Amino acid sequence: MCCAVSDSRSCATSFCVIRIAAAGDVHASEATRERVLGAFERVAEEADVILLAGDLTTTGEPEQAVVLADACRDLDIPVFSVLGNHDYHAGRERDIRAVLEEAGVHVLDRSFRTCTIAGVELGVVGAKGFVGGFPGSVLPDFGERVLREVYAETTAEADAIAKGLQEIVHCDLRVVLLHYAPIEATIVGEPEGIHVMLGSDRLATPIAEYGADLVLHGHAHAGTFDGCIGKIPVYNVAVHVTGRDFWIFDLEGAKGRSETRVEGPA
Repeated sequence: MCCAVSDSRSCATSFCVIRIAAAGDVHASEATRERVLGAFERVAEEADVILLAGDLTTTGEPEQAVVLADACRDLDIPVFSVLGNHDYHAGRERDIRAVLEEAGVHVLDRSFRTCTIAGVELGVVGAKGFVGGFPGSVLPDFGERVLREVYAETTAEADAIAKGLQEIVHCDLRVVLLHYAPIEATIVGEPEGIHVMLGSDRLATPIAEYGADLVLHGHAHAGTFDGCIGKIPVYNVAVHVTGRDFWIFDLEGAKGRSETRVEGPA
């Protein structure tokens, strides 16, 4: 589960800055083809790696995923993604994944992958995440079978995050890529009545326990850009929140040390 990226940069001392271009909720379709292709072509000249936080399509049709695949196919930098709820809507998530992977996109589903950039090993743990709510309004593991199945689905997502973080513990930089939010701070702005459907604080538990350098998610279009899990930065990179096609994060990494530099949306 490793990919290598050749890079002619020489890093000062033992540190190197990796530029991560992140976006969520691209909602690609044939109607947005020109904009999507242009955005990916431009950002590939600025970034070392692209991370996509789900809702890659509009209504979950493979034909919509083809637009995104065409945008990624000839890029010289790696692309990692997770799927979002829109990508599951038509029940063709496996087809969407196949379309994207054929174009070289690394689709993460309760899994992880590592990538070496300019001598720095980047580890990405990817999971869709799921619903459940936040303190004050949470779904319980109690009652009807269907409700407990929802709870179990979020448990499986959280367990996958925990396992993935343990697998990439050796990496110089560790990123968790989600669709649903792991904290309430980054969904503030959305109606409180739907917070339970926008994520779950149970997704944050393994991140707090095993650590990460950066957490990215989407889903909450009217949410807030930044928050944190302890000292771990969390960003909602839905394009509706950032107001741009991609947000670029500069991560300075070396063994055992990292720093994230970012300015929030105006």
